[in-house]
Amino acid sequence: MAKGILGRKVGMTQVFLENGDLIPVTVVQAAPNVVLQKKTVENDGYEAIQLGFDEKPERLANKPEKGHASKANTAPKRFISEFKDINVEEYEVGQEVKVDIFAEGSVVDVTGVSKGKGFQGAIKRHGQSRGPMAHGSRYHRRPGSMGPVAPNRVFKGKALPGRMGGDQITIQNLEVVKVDTERNLLLIKGNVPGPKKALVKIQSAVKAN
Repeated sequence: MAKGILGRKVGMTQVFLENGDLIPVTVVQAAPNVVLQKKTVENDGYEAIQLGFDEKPERLANKPEKGHASKANTAPKRFISEFKDINVEEYEVGQEVKVDIFAEGSVVDVTGVSKGKGFQGAIKRHGQSRGPMAHGSRYHRRPGSMGPVAPNRVFKGKALPGRMGGDQITIQNLEVVKVDTERNLLLIKGNVPGPKKALVKIQSAVKAN
């Protein structure tokens, strides 16, 4: 069955394997998550567990958030997310979920919000090629043709400049290189979405072999 945990991206480093290989890893701190709610088919139409991560100061939590957290005998959380395709019977409200649910060599999917890049042109945003940079050229970094003469409009989907980044991204089939239960750390091979301190969702890979 699927497993999952919420955490915060600490940054990237590199580790040596026993065979001497040097591999890049992303460090994710996943302090114990708390099961805030169990969704059942009878009550909600589907099965899932709701996890909370990273305590929120009382002054920032509203009354419904405080009441929801109190049912699990915990403080209000900053980051709350649901995990489906999971054996709900194995969890109880108020239970802590720790990094040891994953083992070294596990394959996971990591979801986060990518770095925001602001307003960018078509070259950076869509990977288009630029024109000649010679003095006689009047086409350098522009988006190119807007489309045919008829119909006299720009079609939806045309690759144009605009806001880039800040999207929810899932990177699939990443390997867990190391699990540090003492410091609540997961070392995941490669990179994961978002800047340092970003919140990420880690769950069993849906396409793992």
